[in-house]
Amino acid sequence: MKYQSQKVALAYFAVALGLFAVQVLGGLLAGYIYVAPNFLSELLPFNIVRMLHTNSLIVWLLLGFMGSAYFLIPEEAEREIHSTKLAYLQLIILVVGTLGVVLTYVFNLFEGNWLLGKEGREFIEQPKWVKVGIVVAALIFLFNITMTVLKGKKTAITNILLLGLWGLALLFLFSFYNPSNLSLDKQYWWNVVHLWVEGVWELIMASVLAYLMLKLTGVDREVIEKWLYVIVAAALFSGILGTGHHYYWIGTPGYWQWIGSIFSSLEVIPFFAMMAFAFVMVWKGRRDHPNKAALLWSLGCATLAFFGAGVWGFLHTLHGVNYYTHGTQITAAHGHLAFFGAYVSLNLAIITYAMPLLRGRDPYNQVLNMASFWLMAGGMSFMTFVLTFAGTVQTHLQRVMGEYYMDVQDQLAVFYWMRFGAGAAFVLGAILFIYAVALPRREVIQPGEAAGAPAE
Repeated sequence: MKYQSQKVALAYFAVALGLFAVQVLGGLLAGYIYVAPNFLSELLPFNIVRMLHTNSLIVWLLLGFMGSAYFLIPEEAEREIHSTKLAYLQLIILVVGTLGVVLTYVFNLFEGNWLLGKEGREFIEQPKWVKVGIVVAALIFLFNITMTVLKGKKTAITNILLLGLWGLALLFLFSFYNPSNLSLDKQYWWNVVHLWVEGVWELIMASVLAYLMLKLTGVDREVIEKWLYVIVAAALFSGILGTGHHYYWIGTPGYWQWIGSIFSSLEVIPFFAMMAFAFVMVWKGRRDHPNKAALLWSLGCATLAFFGAGVWGFLHTLHGVNYYTHGTQITAAHGHLAFFGAYVSLNLAIITYAMPLLRGRDPYNQVLNMASFWLMAGGMSFMTFVLTFAGTVQTHLQRVMGEYYMDVQDQLAVFYWMRFGAGAAFVLGAILFIYAVALPRREVIQPGEAAGAPAE
């Protein structure tokens, strides 16, 4: 670690990992409710469990992105963060907002209140006061990192990262507009949800992955930057109009079926480019970096993102197919693997790289960390296949044969049990990861060996 202000990232990563634990445990509970529907039905209904599962996912990923920015921007800009006090203030605001959201959801507080009560919009159910807090925290964050970059060295990595982070914050403003017309509501709603995960988040992913490849492989910066610009151009070209695949059945004009189908098909390209980029950089690299776990997570991120977001997204993105599969377990299969591959794995990769340096505990035992990767990647892959089969059966019985929804759900029980088992394996991997990075065991240093951090 070259700059003292990088330690700000440690606090962000710690809170992010805490919410990661909440998210996976919530997911496991939701998976169990699928096979035992009355479990905790009065104390903690399924809709509340699902809200906690999805919202904690979004919040911890955002905290991970912010922590990543505070860690890598000082090195890229070659100067300390503009203000560490602002960084900690921003984190406090986000934590208070998160606690407010949890209490509001769990106890159903202020129902119907326009300012204090939750909204009925998936992923952006947060009460208005929390959304205002998020905007204030985002403005503090953007000011802090932008000033750091403007006063320091500019690189392609920081430029793309700033573009992605500014886009993330500006697009969130659409969440304040909640029109009474449901079709119009969904159009604006997707401007947040889709243009985040299939737009500006891809820019953040590409820039952080480029930073990791720079550090872990030793490939020349010029080569990495060329790849980065190509990936970003492909992501924006396909992702913006690719929003159309969400407009098929919400009352929008028919031309969206063609726009959505064509540009959604092209969304495979940036994810394939990121996978190719990661493996080519490792192949061309000259550095035998000691942090093998970070390299494993980086390659795993690019690979699983390609399959989850790219291949599984393409499977049901064409409107002729989506007409039958929309809203089935095939959608859940795509969503789970895409989020884990593209963004969860990315955050776990940068945390794996940064934590030993931030905590001054290099070298550390990476075996547990790598074991956690295989547990989580294996569990999520199996879950994806199980949900894909479940969705295929559901599509045929429900959408083609016309059987009743609940009758079909009864016939999917075996798939839901397997999904629950895969979730249990994933949770075990998540706990193992948190333990590995939070409490790393020092390796025994033989006489004559250096115990310092790896040379950059």
